[in-house]
Amino acid sequence: MKRRVLLVDDDLAVLLTLKAVLEMNQFEVYTANSAADALQKLKSGEYEIVITDARMETEDAGFQVLRAARRQKYNPATALLTAYPPLNGSWKQEGAQSLLVKPIGTHELVRQIEALLVSHEDQKRANREGGRKVS
Repeated sequence: MKRRVLLVDDDLAVLLTLKAVLEMNQFEVYTANSAADALQKLKSGEYEIVITDARMETEDAGFQVLRAARRQKYNPATALLTAYPPLNGSWKQEGAQSLLVKPIGTHELVRQIEALLVSHEDQKRANREGGRKVS
């Protein structure tokens, strides 16, 4: 089964390039070209991971997407894609689990996404098991 990705970026060239790279690596990719579009897609679908550009229609549009993704009951992994990484680590407080810095090579991009998905699933499993009562 292919892993579902919501990829958000207002730069069409970046969006289509990353979509093609991820599809070649067995991901099922859904795209959004704005925070508003991404928020609608978060309500209507479920994704294993949400990857969003930081700066789109506003300086914090990507962070709006991250916060909305973190509120979803299905708990997707989240990554911030940016050419301008915040130096103070604020991206973590905004809900991103990983920072992908543009430009990024295709092999490194896929490696980082795979690593994030594995660690996120491990954390979800640990949270579920931690919530069970032992008899």
